[in-house]
Parts: sequence; C-alpha cells; structure tokens
Amino acid sequence: MKVAGANAVVTGAAAGIGEAIAQRLLEAGASVVLGDLDAARLEATASRLDADHPGRVAHVAGDASDPAHVAALIAAAVAPVDLFVANAGVFKGFGLDASDAEWQLSWDVNVMGHVHAARALVPGWLERGKGCFVSTASAAGLLTQLGSPTYSSSKHAAVGFAEWLAATYGDLGVQVCCLCPMGVRTDMLVAGESSAEGDAKLGLNAVTTAGETLDPLVVADVLLAAIEAGAFFALPHPEVGTMYARKAADTDHWITGMQRFRSSLEA
Repeated sequence: MKVAGANAVVTGAAAGIGEAIAQRLLEAGASVVLGDLDAARLEATASRLDADHPGRVAHVAGDASDPAHVAALIAAAVAPVDLFVANAGVFKGFGLDASDAEWQLSWDVNVMGHVHAARALVPGWLERGKGCFVSTASAAGLLTQLGSPTYSSSKHAAVGFAEWLAATYGDLGVQVCCLCPMGVRTDMLVAGESSAEGDAKLGLNAVTTAGETLDPLVVADVLLAAIEAGAFFALPHPEVGTMYARKAADTDHWITGMQRFRSSLEA
C-alpha cells in the first residue's frame, strides 16, 4: 500500500506510538482519524496535528474494544478507510495474582479490539480489492513478557490473529502488517518505572535491558516502511527477529536462557 493519499484510522492515538504513527501518516500525505479513550488528551493531540495538516485530521474518543466506537471511527473518515492501525493496548496484570478483570481487559483491548476492526473492514476491502490492517502486537507477542502473563498472552493472541488474517485474506487484496517493538519511550514504560509492584518492575527491567529504548517516531518510521514494502512484520528492534528465530529453532534452549535472564534481573 502507498501511504500517500490513504484514509487511515489509528487507535490509541492520543500519545506514544499511536500519536507518532498518526503524525508520520499525515506527513506522508494520508488523512487520519484518531481514536483514544482519553478524550482530553486526544483533543489536544488532534489540535496539534491539525494545525500542521489542516483538513486531514479527525478524532473520536472512545473505547477501542467497543464495536460501536470502531464503527464511529470508520464513519468519521472522509472516504472509505484504506488503512486501520489497531494500536490501542493495555499493560495491566502482573504475576499469577493478576485478577480476572485484568485478564478480561487485556483480552478485550489487546485482541478483541483488532477483531472488531477486522470484522467491520475486511468485507469491504475484499470487494474493493485493497486495504491494510496493522496490528500493534509487541515483541512480547513473539517472545514473552516477563512479569505480566496477561500482556504476554494477549499479545501472542494478537500476533496469531494477524497471521490468520494474512493467511486467509492476504492474497485477496488485504495487506496485514504486525508491529512488534520492544522498549519504546511511552507512558506505559514510564508507569512501569514508577510502579512499586515487583512483577511490574521485572517486566520493565526485562524490556529496558534487552535492547535500546526507542523514540515512538522511530517505531512509526519502521512501520511505514514495512507497509510500503508489503512486509508482514515491522520490527523496530531487528534483534527481535533473531531472538524469534532462535526460539523457534530450539525452544528448550530459549526457555532456559529466559530463566537465566529472569534470575539475573531478580538478583
């Protein structure tokens, strides 16, 4: 897909990776509808972006896991949506003590938000013969996330759903791209730094010591390049691909290595 001239939707767009993706899409010539649960922050972000790209920015506040909100985002686009970036995500629930509510929230936002968007858009894309779905799934979806079973499991499911979409519709005009960064300087990372929860600290340290912590705009640049190249994976940290291959080649050895890594962080 060529980004210039595309009509895009980005969820979780009030800050962080979502805001950066929206900014880069606009700079590349797309029109963008921004969605986020934080209405006040979304308004501020939309105003800033609209000042630089007048007439190409719209925004709708709401819950990305709500099918009605997904429909409202799509309806706010100036023309049929060409590109949907399912970026909204939550990082809630640590250790085996993670509550049922935290498990449900993680599933609803990190997985079902993607499912609702695909249900709404893929039939039309098949009729038109084109469309692009982006899943922000995290390196945790390819490897694991120490400290948080809810995040690790839901992000694995997000990768699995993206793979299924690509295998089912990728040769019928529906492009799928799965964004899997490690550490990115976002509010989610900052919250981990200030948390008193032991498993939350473990998760933060695992992310920040495994690779470089990137600026969100760097992540957005890698994503746009992957979209235009037609690549399934967008890996802002290239070493994630190497780790993923090693995990597949010898999973027992990889798990042993993760155990040692966990022990070193706990020490």
